[in-house]
Amino acid sequence: MKIALLTSSRADFGIYLPLLKILKDDPFFKLSIIAFGTHLSLKHGETINEIINNGLVPSFTIDTLPDGDSPAAIASSMGKTIINFSKIWENNFFDIIIALGDRYEMFAACSSVVPFGIPIAHLYGGETTLGAIDDVFRNSITQMSTYHFTSTEKYKNRVIALKDSDKNVYNIGALSIDNLKSLKLLSISEFKTRFNIDLSIPSILITFHPETVAFEKNKEYIHQLVGALKEISGFQFIITMPNLDTQGNMIRQYLLDFVVESKNAVAVESFGALGYLSCMKYCSMMLGNTSSGFTEATYFSKPVINLGERQKGRLLTPNIINCKIIKKDIIASIEKALYQPTIEGIDIYGEGNAAIKIIEILVKIIN
Repeated sequence: MKIALLTSSRADFGIYLPLLKILKDDPFFKLSIIAFGTHLSLKHGETINEIINNGLVPSFTIDTLPDGDSPAAIASSMGKTIINFSKIWENNFFDIIIALGDRYEMFAACSSVVPFGIPIAHLYGGETTLGAIDDVFRNSITQMSTYHFTSTEKYKNRVIALKDSDKNVYNIGALSIDNLKSLKLLSISEFKTRFNIDLSIPSILITFHPETVAFEKNKEYIHQLVGALKEISGFQFIITMPNLDTQGNMIRQYLLDFVVESKNAVAVESFGALGYLSCMKYCSMMLGNTSSGFTEATYFSKPVINLGERQKGRLLTPNIINCKIIKKDIIASIEKALYQPTIEGIDIYGEGNAAIKIIEILVKIIN
């Protein structure tokens, strides 16, 4: 079975890992990895090296990076992505294409497939993020796809409603949980050796992306977040950099300036899956608006302060504290998270066997 797997960023590659390991080692599959987006960006950590360091060699690398973070630059990048991907589909045969997520570059890559009639298997449709244009792209990829792998039963039902059919719609759970159950996470001392960050210090793991629906408000949002961090003491701030979205570069610069001025903050471009999950395990709480606060964080029952509306519409678990992007509310939410009791047994995202379920379905498709 000839598979083309699309990966555009550190985020989706980290999620894919359990599936990639099986596809690579099983002779039934001929795997071609197509790396594009920020994987090829030096500014964003050149995360193509994470693919290579995991013993995987991309079959194709495609430059799709936008020239900036304006709406026009993002739209131009989408056009560039469609053009460059069409050349791959024209000259190579694949039985199926695997696409994960909801970003504009993934939407563009999938759009280029439609005229060629190659089936797309999509992870993870049915989710909702009302504060990001990703919502539109996710639902569009669902409509373009033939096979659908969702992370919960609720999301499965949403895909069925979108497609007006339950054909080829499967709730397989979250690959992130597979990762967490199979990876040997770094110890605190190993983490310090690798990243020079001491997780024995009470730490807040921060990832803040732009809100791309109301992107004109992002400058005020980052002012409010940085203002709150300046008034919080007793914590080390570990800040991972935002996606390359509309106004992402502006937010990145504000965060980097804050790190330079602060004695208790560190900026990280990309930890890789192992580093990021290890950091999540030992941090006191998470703060920001990343989807990992809704999936991976449940595994650790980690307090998560979800800022704003980027992730609005996702399933809420008891460890999540929703917070407006207002300085005083952020400070109050951090105080609340400190005294929030540990909540065990959050398991709505499956039992850690999502990759095996996907493989079983793929084998049935070809047979």
